[in-house]
Amino acid sequence: MDRPRILLLDQPSPSLFALADALEQGGFRVHQTAEPDEVLSAIREGECELVLGEVHLAAEAVLAEARGSADAPPLILFDDFGGHAHAGAFESLARPVSDEEVLRVVRRALESHALKLENARLKDELGARGDFGGLVSSDARMRRVFDTLAAVADSRATLLFSGESGTGKTQLAHAVHRMSARAAGPFVEVNCGALPANLLESELFGHVRGAFTGAVRDRLGKFEQAAGGTILLDEIGTATGELQVKLLRVLEEGRYERVGDARTRSVDARVIAASNVDLGREVAEGRFRADLYYRIHVIAVEVPPLRARVADVPLLAQRFCERFARLHGRDVRGLTPAALQSLCSHPWPGNVRELENALERAVLVARGAALEPADLWPPDDARPPAGSRATGAAFAGWEDGPPEALKRALEGPERWLLHQALARHGGNRSAAARALGINRTTLFNKMRKYDLLSFPTGAGAPSHEPHG
Repeated sequence: MDRPRILLLDQPSPSLFALADALEQGGFRVHQTAEPDEVLSAIREGECELVLGEVHLAAEAVLAEARGSADAPPLILFDDFGGHAHAGAFESLARPVSDEEVLRVVRRALESHALKLENARLKDELGARGDFGGLVSSDARMRRVFDTLAAVADSRATLLFSGESGTGKTQLAHAVHRMSARAAGPFVEVNCGALPANLLESELFGHVRGAFTGAVRDRLGKFEQAAGGTILLDEIGTATGELQVKLLRVLEEGRYERVGDARTRSVDARVIAASNVDLGREVAEGRFRADLYYRIHVIAVEVPPLRARVADVPLLAQRFCERFARLHGRDVRGLTPAALQSLCSHPWPGNVRELENALERAVLVARGAALEPADLWPPDDARPPAGSRATGAAFAGWEDGPPEALKRALEGPERWLLHQALARHGGNRSAAARALGINRTTLFNKMRKYDLLSFPTGAGAPSHEPHG
């Protein structure tokens, strides 16, 4: 491997020659010059990995070049006046300074720069694939979700995730936290629907000793535990009206009191809310406060169900297969095309969570290195004949007749029929259109209407990195 190249921008002197020798002995190639223009040219042409320069010779042009280019080599300055900070420089060293100290700072600068370049490369690579915080999707709707979250992740804006249970709202909240400036802080999750109403307030805000029967000591609330980080309020729609008032105050004023305490405390946590019910409808029907709804609705993201992003099924399936094979020590390396097609034709009422559970079971019972359809479905829940299982999902809630206007009510079954035809014919649109008795143009228009244009071809064989 080539030794890193260092430019020494300084006037020739015995001490400079001694430093050059020390750098050479330290494993670097060194070139000395007193001409700033030569340094500028080397930086622009990528002919050096680091610049060591006298602050007066570096002047504004070299500093500006170091500031203006993200991949410019790090600049270390010698400053006779106490090592003052200079914009664009990695560090300033006050003379006199030992050769050992210079070598230490040089190595640290090169390591920092290499890490910076690697992070930039990974970020570009992730962006090209439509990733967000380790989550990957090939579905257009999910990529739009990723784009929105990437734009606001580093802000303090309150987020509201809505969508069916199991769609991955919690995973998205974790990803937002990882991509934010609060990533080093805690991520605290509270399921508002899992606790009785009389305990939820204490869980969120804490309590003091004697606040109620059983409160034998002071206790921190989840908002305090999330200080410097992020708090996820899952199933926020289940909060009582009284608690909603207190949550509104937290969001608007950043203040609250522990149960049984008169002392007002401040909140230092980014709030993300999630709901698997339509909060807009809850507001209209008087079960959720309108002012709180609009306060958490600053950035609202609807997470589509898995059946609406079929192209993600193979990606998720492969990811889960690899994860559970490692976890359980099984020699399972993937899924057969038939297994993938079987997964793509299932409506997944439990969304990603249901798929995850199905893949864990399949890995545990698999008889070969690739999962087969027989591995995916329990014997007492064998894959049903075409129509029965998914039809039940498509017509769920119709026991007393169509639930709404006929045209709207028929959209569910129509979408399911299109989905089944595409799945049965491996995504081949011509074959699916023939099976449905319609032409390709009509099929295309209906696929666009129901967001099925990303339906995978070739039995849904994965062509992207898995979605986490």
